[in-house]
Amino acid sequence: MSEERRPFLRIVRGQPDDAELAAVVAVVAGLGSDPVAEKAVERRSAWGDPTRRVRGVLRPGPGAWRASGLPQ
Repeated sequence: MSEERRPFLRIVRGQPDDAELAAVVAVVAGLGSDPVAEKAVERRSAWGDPTRRVRGVLRPGPGAWRASGLPQ
């Protein structure tokens, strides 16, 4: 059973040289890969989060000293 294979790319108009054809093939082949999906997402622990360095709002009042040490 011989199965006909369709070409990956077909030049419809013009006469591209080897360099132009290679550039088109590289671009089309690159569209299939997703570098964002391949890159592993590193989760940062709460201790290493830079937003913890930003000082929060100070709320004076009874028990404020105790609440200042609690996470918000």
